[in-house]
Amino acid sequence: MTPPTPMSTVAELPSPVALPDERGRFGRFGGSFVPEILHPVLEDVRAAWAEAQQDPEYQAQLKKLLRDYIGRPTPLTRLDRLTSRVGGATIWAKREDLCHTGAHKINSALGQVLLARRMGKERIIAETGAGQHGVATATACALFGVECVVYMGAEDIERQHLNVQRMRLLGATVRPATSGSQTLKDATNEAFRDWVSNPSTTYYIIGSAIGPHPYPAMVRDLHRVIGEETRAQLLDATGSETPAAVVACVGGGSNAIGIWAPFVKDEGVRLVGVEAAGEGLSGRHAATLTKGEPAIFHGTMTRLLQDADGQVEIAHSISAGLDYPGVGPEHAHHASTGRVEVRTATDLEALAGVKLLSETEGIIPALETAHAVAVLPDLARELGEGADLVFNCSGRGDKDMATISAHIGDLEDA
Repeated sequence: MTPPTPMSTVAELPSPVALPDERGRFGRFGGSFVPEILHPVLEDVRAAWAEAQQDPEYQAQLKKLLRDYIGRPTPLTRLDRLTSRVGGATIWAKREDLCHTGAHKINSALGQVLLARRMGKERIIAETGAGQHGVATATACALFGVECVVYMGAEDIERQHLNVQRMRLLGATVRPATSGSQTLKDATNEAFRDWVSNPSTTYYIIGSAIGPHPYPAMVRDLHRVIGEETRAQLLDATGSETPAAVVACVGGGSNAIGIWAPFVKDEGVRLVGVEAAGEGLSGRHAATLTKGEPAIFHGTMTRLLQDADGQVEIAHSISAGLDYPGVGPEHAHHASTGRVEVRTATDLEALAGVKLLSETEGIIPALETAHAVAVLPDLARELGEGADLVFNCSGRGDKDMATISAHIGDLEDA
């Protein structure tokens, strides 16, 4: 394996793109559908974010934190052994697993905590599935001495116990969501209920590119540093800033939209999103873009897994961060226009992805990330030799070792 490509500076942040429109719409998707009490709260967030985007002091503080606290820029690493194993295109990993706290989530969490402090908010709430967003939010709150409450599904608390311990050590209060499937959907419901009850003192840090306007675009723009760095690093390494394809797993969609945003207008770059097919598309899964229908969910018009009566279906994935029945509205838009190719990976295929990347490159990916790894062999062969294939290595697998250890034997039985 060649050494990671060096890069001396962090890319400028944020750099908004054309969508959404002034109503927060990405084509037919997006918008803001919330209780009346939250309308002025959201308007305050939109105004504060618009000001922060133009404020050199905010930008400088965020950029310094990205460099000195998170550890950006993260490397773009050429994966020679994986490339040799699967054949075809040269595979590169954008190493968000090397961010402080172990995943990309810290980029947005820090940016939003800075925004909340500008707004004079005394209390931060968040939802989390795999626990990485909760850890990132708790970390940012600890850094600035802000009260932090994290909602997490009771089932996810059990399978992500290590991250729960981390959040509590960082001073956060972790509140279990015990209704419904007791996973990310239900944690988000509880966070919204809290926000409605405490709108004047509380800022809600939404962890993915979901929710009402301005959150989908704000989260995207706080994470687009991933894609901006990738362009610059690839240019330095290969002489071209545009790869043949950029791959990422998609649950709510923050890591994917962050690495894709700077490439959306490059028509020659294939953007490939990988959803969780769980036990298979005819069984329990979380493949929202593949099987979902348009609906309003958690404050936005998007695609949603629904039953015949229009009720929310319980999503399933071996990865706690992907078992969400909705998806970010920008993802719904790009999938509907064909700009993003949507593929799926089952639980077993994700486990095979963990094994493949671990054995060839010494990188143990998060189970979410492993869904993206699962499609790399087929895609690399499709693209062929001479092409560059980048995937977002969005998180590391420390948090998932109990689940991986419990299920890796399933590969031999399959």
